[in-house]
Amino acid sequence: MKHWIIGLGVVASVALPACVTINIYFPAAAAEKAADKIIEEVWQLKQDQEESSSTPAETPAKPVAQ
Repeated sequence: MKHWIIGLGVVASVALPACVTINIYFPAAAAEKAADKIIEEVWQLKQDQEESSSTPAETPAKPVAQ
């Protein structure tokens, strides 16, 4: 019986510290602003790529007949 109580005490002393939870909270407003900024940058890059692909390429100069 005495060994059982000691064993329970050892298990409890190991298990209790292992049950600690660390919660980290991020301010929702700051996270939302950061997300909006990233989305705007991505859309800007996409629009720049679409504009550069939609502009007509320069026509090459015609060869001069000799």
